[in-house]
Amino acid sequence: MTRYNRLTEKLRNRQSTWLVTGIAGFIGSNLLETLLRLNQKVVGLDNFSTGHKYNLDEVQGLLTDEQWSNFTFKQGDICNIDDCHRACKGVDYVLHQAALGSVPRSIEDPALTNANNIDGFLNMLIAARDADVRRFVYAASSSTYGDHPDLPKQEPNIGKPLSPYAVTKLVNELYADVFARTYDFNTIGLRYFNIFGQRQDPKGAYAAVIPLWFAGMLTGRDTYINGDGETSRDFCFIDNCVQANLLAATVDDKEAVNQVYNVAFGERTTLNHLHKLIKERVDNSGAKKGTSRLVYRDFRAGDVRHSLADISKAETLLGYAPDFSIEQGLDKAAQWYTANMAE
Repeated sequence: MTRYNRLTEKLRNRQSTWLVTGIAGFIGSNLLETLLRLNQKVVGLDNFSTGHKYNLDEVQGLLTDEQWSNFTFKQGDICNIDDCHRACKGVDYVLHQAALGSVPRSIEDPALTNANNIDGFLNMLIAARDADVRRFVYAASSSTYGDHPDLPKQEPNIGKPLSPYAVTKLVNELYADVFARTYDFNTIGLRYFNIFGQRQDPKGAYAAVIPLWFAGMLTGRDTYINGDGETSRDFCFIDNCVQANLLAATVDDKEAVNQVYNVAFGERTTLNHLHKLIKERVDNSGAKKGTSRLVYRDFRAGDVRHSLADISKAETLLGYAPDFSIEQGLDKAAQWYTANMAE
């Protein structure tokens, strides 16, 4: 039995209170669903700038009334310190997911990205410290590796950031480390590598590639690859990400705390192959409408060419054991997109 399996059994029999910021977003709503299924109490904070109430409505529809009664929603903004203090009151664990994602958005509006991802992050650190929470787990990013050429990516070896977004995520790690040293405050950063799955939004100018391609193929719109398609990524299914968050929040080993970890599957997939995998699943679903053309266009500014994670540190210190490969994750994601994205 894995540590995660033992942990979920333990959680079912011991209720704690968790704060999830960005609760109405893709990752936040999946954390909410899992925690409520495990009979935990959850406080959610969101300002709906990128999250959606329909994500919360969907989670409610998947749960019993008793499970849903353990959820308290607080509408607020991490850029407002009073909202952060209000959300952290009485909380045992913080899972901080709220941020403005997207490299292109940060290039277009670095000040807005900075305000949310640095000022907002610092507000949450202060509020969580003041509330004496047990553990502060935060969404870090593989963008922190910047221009460092080595593969696979190992946590100590980072290069220069390639975008304002990457700068903000590096600063998060620096702040968390300072709070650990200065205030004896327990933090863990999770460097996400291309998380995907159910409830990841295909709409908007900054949507990620997997939901964009599912939506495009299902509705007969063109799909696009930036560059030659041989750019590669370590795609990680959302259930693996949820596992990492819960393990990080509850790990007892003192060596494991005040660290950063890669959260990925540990395999590399090119965009060309990813497109083929998604097309196979859409074709087999019988739900598509029309023909979606694949169009190649210029490389995108700020993107790295290849990304692959070494997940051995998370495996060793957290007990992380990702259950879903990209193929298995796409199987589950395809079910959700075919049910929700057909127009």
